Amino acid sequence: MNFFKSRVSTCVSVAAIAVCTFAVPVAAQDAKPMTAWEASRTVDEGDMVTTGVARGRDRLNSATSTSAIKENDIISIAPRSLAELFRNIPGIRVNASTGEVGNSYTVRGLPLVNDGSKYIQIQEDGLPVLEFGDLLTLTPDTFVRADLNVAQVESIRGGSASTFASNAPGGVINLISKTGEVEGGSVMATIGVDFESYRTDFDYGAKLGNGWRFHVGGFYREGEGPRETGMNSMRGGQVKFNVTKQFDGGYIRVYGKLLDDKVPGFINTPLLVTGTNGDPSFADPIGLDSRTSSPLSPNLPASLRLGASGTPTEIDLSEGTRAKAKSLGFDAQFSLGEWSVTNRFRYADQSMRNVILFPSAAAPAAAFATRFGGPGARLTYAAGARAGQPFDASGNGLLTLSFIADSDASDVSNMTNDLRLSRVWNVGGGDLTTTAGLYRSSQEYVSEIGFTTFFQDTIGGGQSVPVNLTTATGIPVTQGGVLVYGSAGGFGNSKNTDLNYQVTAPFGSFNFAKGKFAIGGSMRWDKLRVRGNIINDSGSKPFDINGNGALSVPESRVTFIPVGVSFPVNYNHDYLSYSLSMNYRMSEPFAVFARYSRGGRAGADKILFTPAVSTVTGALVNSVAGNDTLRQAELGLKFRQDGIVLNLTGFYALTDETNSQITTNPVTGLTQLATVARSYKAYGLEFEGGIRRGPFSLTAHATYTEAEIDAAENPALVGNIPRQQPKLLWGLRPQFDSDQFSIGANIIGTTGSFAQDVNVLRLPAFTTVGAFAQFRPMERVELSVNASNLLNERAITSISEGAIPASGVVMGRTMYGRTVSASARFFF
Repeated sequence: MNFFKSRVSTCVSVAAIAVCTFAVPVAAQDAKPMTAWEASRTVDEGDMVTTGVARGRDRLNSATSTSAIKENDIISIAPRSLAELFRNIPGIRVNASTGEVGNSYTVRGLPLVNDGSKYIQIQEDGLPVLEFGDLLTLTPDTFVRADLNVAQVESIRGGSASTFASNAPGGVINLISKTGEVEGGSVMATIGVDFESYRTDFDYGAKLGNGWRFHVGGFYREGEGPRETGMNSMRGGQVKFNVTKQFDGGYIRVYGKLLDDKVPGFINTPLLVTGTNGDPSFADPIGLDSRTSSPLSPNLPASLRLGASGTPTEIDLSEGTRAKAKSLGFDAQFSLGEWSVTNRFRYADQSMRNVILFPSAAAPAAAFATRFGGPGARLTYAAGARAGQPFDASGNGLLTLSFIADSDASDVSNMTNDLRLSRVWNVGGGDLTTTAGLYRSSQEYVSEIGFTTFFQDTIGGGQSVPVNLTTATGIPVTQGGVLVYGSAGGFGNSKNTDLNYQVTAPFGSFNFAKGKFAIGGSMRWDKLRVRGNIINDSGSKPFDINGNGALSVPESRVTFIPVGVSFPVNYNHDYLSYSLSMNYRMSEPFAVFARYSRGGRAGADKILFTPAVSTVTGALVNSVAGNDTLRQAELGLKFRQDGIVLNLTGFYALTDETNSQITTNPVTGLTQLATVARSYKAYGLEFEGGIRRGPFSLTAHATYTEAEIDAAENPALVGNIPRQQPKLLWGLRPQFDSDQFSIGANIIGTTGSFAQDVNVLRLPAFTTVGAFAQFRPMERVELSVNASNLLNERAITSISEGAIPASGVVMGRTMYGRTVSASARFFF
């Protein structure tokens, strides 16, 4: 029997169960469910839209651009991070270069001015993980892990995301959990073949009778990880659970999550560059592979800074990024007469300690020595077996100036509630669906961030050590390699924030469908209330930060935050979003749609410490900076018949942006932070398609984008292409399935782009090839091998410099190189 048969009924789809239950009585829910073993070999052809819309409906009846990655596809892709998984979503541009967390996401040419996901909201089970996706050193993927709990990943780009989610005008990516419809579960053990990683995943779900069901799952892993760090950099896991009571006309579900996971934290790696700005050639320095290694090392200094209490705070780089979360929520759907009521609530107690190594600049050692120590300055090793010996330039000859960004986000908890009431009216021979709702969230943001700047040799493999600098007369410039107990080059200040963001957003929508036509509209009024205090550092002062009773040169200029001094933040801001749409179902397999939307995104922390907020009253001085506006037009067509799916959407977007941007000082080469206020334009085509013929299947996606800067604080940038924005993103995933085995590939590519907005230095195009093979030697056993970036492509996602510097060394971010893993999965 061929278990890879089509399942047409959408009620089989895990994501659509919540919608189908309005019409399915309890007796039907107690029917014999599909087992986990059967589900793992069954093609789920459910095509319902449930994310970013008022009510779930067939994709061809919805004027939206949506996609879904199903559970079995996630298992095949075997992503090393959430970012690698999201690269498979049409229209989404992902800079998947910082590892497990801290990656950047944008959509359809919208600007990626800073890190994070400013215009895309990442959700779990329909509610945001963080209210804002681009808080300083804090991104939503910090608190999300894709494991066996995930039933599917839904996404919506543009469109109704503007009015059915706050602060998400570009789109929503929603990880939807399993809820026990499938009987049984599995245990999967995975090891890294060519990298150190040991991981165990499990999940189990079952029906308990009388309408009750449950699901529980999670993972634990440890190891050095896909890049060499010289440490056990990855350790931790999560457990998720939910219990559902199904009843006639609806359900109620209680769910929770425990997450405690540590991953390595570093940004940038030195790259050698030759050739011209228009046709550069990049290579790795001797001894440091940008794909499989890192500048991280247990020999490097710890973060040592003055905290808000005025006492030193010390933490080792081995702490990496450690995320903790404890969440509890409920999800309910039920009927009140002709009205359908949906309420989602979650409270998440979240915190993060983020100790990131940020290599800021690299150059020939002699040049750095002269720049910071004067003529005749000398370099010596500050740790390791050669401590005290002269620096050996016979290797790659490079010295790196790095800083540790130590961010202690002790409280980033949030409470979120989304209430919706819907009713279908019979009007003029058609169906008028109306929805009214109220969204309420409270986002805490309590964070301290400080910096430690030091020299290190440019070596990988977990072997790098700090380097000391002395003047020609023997005066120490550094202490244990540390140049400044703070930041150098203007990257940023030590700062503390203690803020609460409250969002209250009433919203409503209508959709009138008659025959083949449907028209719709929606509005959302976001009201933001911000209260709290912030403080920047007040320069530097002499301080014996290591407590040895003597002041070194670096200790003569220790960055400090004045104790008991702060500035208020006290403002309210509101903005209106709306969306209008039309959908025409020309025939059973074919539909066309059009949509125009205006959405907003609140300024959040990027307008703090700027003239936009008064340091005296905390009021919002510049109301324009209170939110960024995104206007979008879409025109699309959809086709689905006989195993063929084709979707094509044309888009046009205008974005107003206020933000801060990491750039490089053209004189010193050091990384710095600059404030930008710009307008952007983007237009293009987004394609998604798939075909299945017997055991063969092929899915594909491509997004062509023309983007430019329309207005800028620097007039010379107007008309330029935004940095790191390629013309084309594309992907192919061919697959062959049989009873005994499955094989396939996952090919994702991007064309070239400019490193920075000045449009001088070009980033090369790259294509990553993944491959997988699954073998089922017996009932309920599956063995698999998965390779990511099989050809070991040097996939450069960003370069800090706008042009090739005289040193021939730039600071870049690259994706993981080749990693191969093997898994054994047992079903029960």
